[in-house]
Amino acid sequence: MGVVMKKWLFLCMITVLSLHNGTKAQPQVPCYFIFGDSLVDNGNNNQIASLARANYLPYGIDFPGGPTGRFSNGKTTVDVIAELLGFDDYIAPYAQARGQDILRGVNYASAAAGIREETGQQLGGRISFSGQVNNYRNTVSQVVNLLGDEDTAGDYLSKCIYSIGLGSNDYLNNYFMPTIYSSSRRYNVQQYADVLLQQYKQQLVTLYNYGARKFALIGVGQVGCSPSELAQNSPDGSSCVQRINVANEIFNTGLRSMVDELNQNQPDSRFTYINAYGIFQDLISRPAFYGFTNTNSGCCGIGRNNGQITCLPLQTPCADRNEHVFWDAFHPTEAANIVIGRRSYAAESASDSYPYDIRRLAQL
Repeated sequence: MGVVMKKWLFLCMITVLSLHNGTKAQPQVPCYFIFGDSLVDNGNNNQIASLARANYLPYGIDFPGGPTGRFSNGKTTVDVIAELLGFDDYIAPYAQARGQDILRGVNYASAAAGIREETGQQLGGRISFSGQVNNYRNTVSQVVNLLGDEDTAGDYLSKCIYSIGLGSNDYLNNYFMPTIYSSSRRYNVQQYADVLLQQYKQQLVTLYNYGARKFALIGVGQVGCSPSELAQNSPDGSSCVQRINVANEIFNTGLRSMVDELNQNQPDSRFTYINAYGIFQDLISRPAFYGFTNTNSGCCGIGRNNGQITCLPLQTPCADRNEHVFWDAFHPTEAANIVIGRRSYAAESASDSYPYDIRRLAQL
């Protein structure tokens, strides 16, 4: 029997024994840190005085733990990504992360949060991007204490994935709310995107200074296609609001360009752009391919497109949740999040990520 065949049989035997003994494979990275808004918030807003909360049924109706604060019927995109990275449980919210748990990563996301401090203020309390980064700095101090010294902590954190997905609220709950915010009178869409990206970059620099080296920057989705915008601004309830989507695309173009700049200027780091806008566009333009029959109304909500008021406590949602792209006025269903999360992790199209997907980022 050849040497190669013997090695192969040995590896197969080890694999079988490991499975038999219940040994779990290690995740592809030691930890996963998440920054974002309600698309990925998993409980940080539960104890905040805010209208942007989802810790009641029917939110979480299809999640094993019931309502947790996730703005969906089930898993979010980062839950899917965590599974694909090999974690045996979801990443804990900052509000609950304690002790050794933080070594697996922390979710800092907060519903209604934006890149700008004032974004979402009409909804009450929220943790802005800068607030989330400050919370991360507190976590780093704890990691140093747990691991013994700064060098060991720095080496550990350099291997982790950092996903950042903010900007949606800076349009939805700021720029396109002229009766509440002055930003649209102060900036045209290009100027506003430039201001957002400048502030975004400042926070990335802080994350870098506190150990982050592997960044997945999630682009803004098609805010103009949400049931809320369709209900308010679409003449037929199905045509996306282009002035909003165009603004989102301008931001995304700048974010993608920033990835090139950061990769060039920070050679010891890796930055990648996840094209959530394009993935979502494919999802709603080819719904049957993914098993969807409804792309423009929420599974749960009130009014036109179920988008004028979001899910009310104990409201009965639609029964065919796996066939709906949207769960409520703003947020995808678990079924849609699974598609977006899988394609963020492992690109199915060359345009899904740039210059590589999260799976490749984990390997670098």
